[in-house]
Amino acid sequence: MTSLPPPELKERLRQESFARRDALEKQFREEAAQRIAAQALDCPDFKDVTPVGGYWPIRSEVDPRPLMEALLDRGQDVALSQILHPHLSWRLWQPGDMLIKGGFGVREPGPDAPEVFPKALLVPLVVFDRRGGRIGYGKGHFDRAIAALEEKHSVLTIGLAYAVQEIDEVPVEPHDRLLDIVITEAELIRTKSA
Repeated sequence: MTSLPPPELKERLRQESFARRDALEKQFREEAAQRIAAQALDCPDFKDVTPVGGYWPIRSEVDPRPLMEALLDRGQDVALSQILHPHLSWRLWQPGDMLIKGGFGVREPGPDAPEVFPKALLVPLVVFDRRGGRIGYGKGHFDRAIAALEEKHSVLTIGLAYAVQEIDEVPVEPHDRLLDIVITEAELIRTKSA
């Protein structure tokens, strides 16, 4: 398997992880989202960072809404990603805001929502390792978004995942951005030294 070129290996790992993630029961996923939110809220690196960029969940990925709502409750601004393929923009969000169907069927704020440049990002993923390597959906949106934000200021990147999505080693290519932290229902993993 390791003799495959990185894009093909990533696709195989992505499909294997989708199967593991999709097999998780809905109640487990809902409880995991609450445990992940609690760990994130306790993380001192994340306490006063604003704005925070989030995402609207699709498929069986970790639902960040409990965390995003708790961040708003404690006074941090939250923005949702808006796909402007091949890039992402970040628009302020509050629960109840009207969302539109954007690229790839993702719910996102409309163009009238104020644009911001997050200092922390909640990053969806399909596969991760303890170095901070991640495999997403394969379009590179978050890698490009992190790179663009890093040109403006430092960005704390926090991957949200279920423990079953972890593998020993994600194949990392030059364009891939490593995560600072990964939070699962079981633990908070610091992937790089501060």
